[in-house]
Amino acid sequence: MAEFRHQTDRLILRDWREEDWPFFWEGTNTPGVMRWLGGVCDGAKRDAAQQRLLSCEREHGHTFWCVERRSDGAILGFCGLKRSNQSGGPLGMMEVGWRLREDAWGRGYAKEAATASLDLAFDRFDAEEVIAMTVQRNTASWGLMQRLGMRRRADLDFDNAEFDKEDPVIIVYSIDRASWTAHRG
Repeated sequence: MAEFRHQTDRLILRDWREEDWPFFWEGTNTPGVMRWLGGVCDGAKRDAAQQRLLSCEREHGHTFWCVERRSDGAILGFCGLKRSNQSGGPLGMMEVGWRLREDAWGRGYAKEAATASLDLAFDRFDAEEVIAMTVQRNTASWGLMQRLGMRRRADLDFDNAEFDKEDPVIIVYSIDRASWTAHRG
């Protein structure tokens, strides 16, 4: 399979390289980044997460790709597409997701990478609809979903205490091809 690489104005979304992982985990496996993602991961959880991301690529041709900043090659986190696999959730639906290190927050990188991922979902991977999920209290994440033109899908919300034990509801947003085309105008 050809190596995946997609450039935006400031970012490169690409396949993972073995040397990326230490930089990814150093930047994103922090209390701030992992606040709504179930907390800081130990070695076993990190290894399992890596294997899930790589298996998504093998099985579906897409994953949450490595996000590299073009100006300096820094690994900022991940963004991309996978098939939803959360227990209790909308299994098998195409999902867009992102996780960036804290010093990359508030700079528009997540929106830039997610926009590129949604373009790819509809243009390259022929999706009809794409979902995004987060815990209810992660207002920054669902705020981005709204800025991307996604709409709340309360009918797809589900209980899962893995990420926020105090409020164990995962909320779902979605966008279909026609709505994405109109949003991109």
